[in-house]
Amino acid sequence: VQLQASGGGLVQPGGSLRLSCAASGFSLDDYAIGWFRQAPGKEREGVSCFDRYDGSTYYADSVKGRFTISRDNAKNTLYLQMDSLKPEDTAVYYCAADRGVGMGASWYCAYGMDYWGKGTQVTVSS
Repeated sequence: VQLQASGGGLVQPGGSLRLSCAASGFSLDDYAIGWFRQAPGKEREGVSCFDRYDGSTYYADSVKGRFTISRDNAKNTLYLQMDSLKPEDTAVYYCAADRGVGMGASWYCAYGMDYWGKGTQVTVSS
């Protein structure tokens, strides 16, 4: 089971980035999925999660209306579209997946998941 995140970089405030997370060794369609981030000196934060069993989607209040989680089953890839980026979005972003059944998206974002990819750095700065 492997997850490989990519797509991070330096972007100006108000800009956009799309993070990708390629999965191998398992099918994302069978798992809950999510994106988390950790800024220097801060705790890990669940940014957005999706639970396939109950169809729930969770977004942190700080990203609602700006970030969108999605999945391409054919490519076995998870995405996070990030628009209207702010300096406070600067962090290392991690993708994750979980085999759990029906815990709900908000639960996964609060407590984490089974499998983690290596992070990708997102820096929002002018």
